[in-house]
Amino acid sequence: MSHSELFYEKLKSIYDNQDKKKPWSQEDYDKALNEINDAKLNRGKTKTQNQYYLCRKYDLIEVGNIKHIILKPKTKTENIIYVVPYENYFEKIEESHKATGHGGRDKVEQYLKNKYNIPRIAVQIFINLCTTCNKKKSKPYKGVVVRPILSADFNSRGQIDLIDFQSTPDGNFKWVMNYQDHATKYLYLRPLTSKRAIEVAHELLKIFLEQGAPQLLQSDNGREFTAKIIEELAELWPECKIVHGRPRHPQSQGSVERSNQDVENMLRAWVVDNKSTKWSIGVNFVQWQKNISYHRILGRSPYRTLFGTEPKVGLSSTNLPAEIIQKLSSEEDFENILQDNSEHNIDNIPSKKKKIL
Repeated sequence: MSHSELFYEKLKSIYDNQDKKKPWSQEDYDKALNEINDAKLNRGKTKTQNQYYLCRKYDLIEVGNIKHIILKPKTKTENIIYVVPYENYFEKIEESHKATGHGGRDKVEQYLKNKYNIPRIAVQIFINLCTTCNKKKSKPYKGVVVRPILSADFNSRGQIDLIDFQSTPDGNFKWVMNYQDHATKYLYLRPLTSKRAIEVAHELLKIFLEQGAPQLLQSDNGREFTAKIIEELAELWPECKIVHGRPRHPQSQGSVERSNQDVENMLRAWVVDNKSTKWSIGVNFVQWQKNISYHRILGRSPYRTLFGTEPKVGLSSTNLPAEIIQKLSSEEDFENILQDNSEHNIDNIPSKKKKIL
């Protein structure tokens, strides 16, 4: 039985055996859409009790001559949330699960919540059945963090560690460098051919010349390793003065270990999903997935924490339906599809481009 068949079998069992309101099937969705549409076309005429209920809770949006049901926004600034028929749950959750690097329930929920109305139980069932997630390595974390380090700002403290991929080399690449800003949890991943300090320093230099350098550089690989990297950096960039933080700091070790384990699991998942052994390319996508995913401690993604805005992935970051986005290839197409954006909020879309019913 396929993943999708198992998913719907378990979800159906839960709705059949528990006193839960069943989600709309495609047939229910189409009937509701017609009811709402008829009520809007016959403004001023008496509505049925069902139409009153539907129009109070839902609205319609038309994009590219295709009508969709959305949750009725309370204000013009609220995101458009599409109602998803039961039969489309698997597709939407799978899309979000892969976009977050096979993230857990909370990460997938956060990714979905600004665009689709899908219940938590469906997300949990999908993740429980994901074969890639069930193969993830799980290592017990050592010790208990009783007093976490507090970093004052971005670039106060940087943490660097190396992840060993010698058992599955990608050409000459055998290591992954994980550099993370302690305050924002924003990280950079770089493939390495060795763990020599000079190679690590060259990769760090590229990062620091883009975003600035931290005051403290910390690594669980020991003071000598960190000192050697700082020494190499000083030769490459003399005016940049960095001091090394305490190695194996009990208040931060757990954070670094969790980050490394997440990166390793996500990278292995990327290899499986893309049927590729080129993890040296995959690290770029995993870096993106980690940075845009919800972080429980921060209460938002590292990307939003650092830049103050949600990440954008072209038109995919808007609330346009995927089938419409696929048809767009030019600005003219874009302008022809979207009309009148004044009534609802479609993130990052110019005004007067979308038709609201």
